[in-house]
Amino acid sequence: MLRLHLHSGRRERVEARKKLVFVIVEGPSDAEALGLLLEQLFDTNRVYVHIVYGDITSERGVTARTIRSKLGQILRFYMRSNHLSPQHFQEIIHLVDTDGVYIPNCNVVEDKNAQHPWYSAWEIRTANRESIIDRNLTKSGCLNKISETPTICNIPYQVYYMSCNLDHVLYNVLNATDEEKERYSLAFAKKFKTDFLGFIKFISESKFSINKGYLDSWDFIKQDCHSLERYTNLGICIARARNNQIANITS
Repeated sequence: MLRLHLHSGRRERVEARKKLVFVIVEGPSDAEALGLLLEQLFDTNRVYVHIVYGDITSERGVTARTIRSKLGQILRFYMRSNHLSPQHFQEIIHLVDTDGVYIPNCNVVEDKNAQHPWYSAWEIRTANRESIIDRNLTKSGCLNKISETPTICNIPYQVYYMSCNLDHVLYNVLNATDEEKERYSLAFAKKFKTDFLGFIKFISESKFSINKGYLDSWDFIKQDCHSLERYTNLGICIARARNNQIANITS
């Protein structure tokens, strides 16, 4: 079973008057880069934001048929471990890398010199072409399923993408090493820690920002080689969270 890791390294008690926003990202550097910034999206008088990481859509054995039950299993385990129930949650936000999974098979290129899959804006080079094609088919099926899923365990749920991956969107870097991911994530978090409006503008108003309707944004990323190119629909999540805050203030 895939284990989700709590980014903060601690368990926080959710007060009765507050709701929990449960955020899933793929890896520890993703949590490092976005954790504190995502927390600033919400009114801390009303909610707790918990950041966890785990690459659920790429876990061995998880398919389009099982991805929703897998997410439900993880949420139920988390709730039992922390003595929570669905009414304690405001929503689930899930951030995923697209990894180029929607590209045509002809853009997956056999390259015996590629020790690891090598990504560019137009192709994936790999020493095991059939493995990547199978991976793309399985993960794209998972993404199709969860992008059309409104709730998990009766908790509102939406999933947002980073294409080709988070490093590509945030730093314009592909094929980063783990050490580079860590360095870039710390620099990104430091840069925007005291410039939250700058972070919002960067995510929501850049050339890579896809601000269509939620489902329309998913239709976009499935076309051509967009899932390898630099795009994100995270701005939709940011706009929704900010609108909700304004509604709460004026209500």
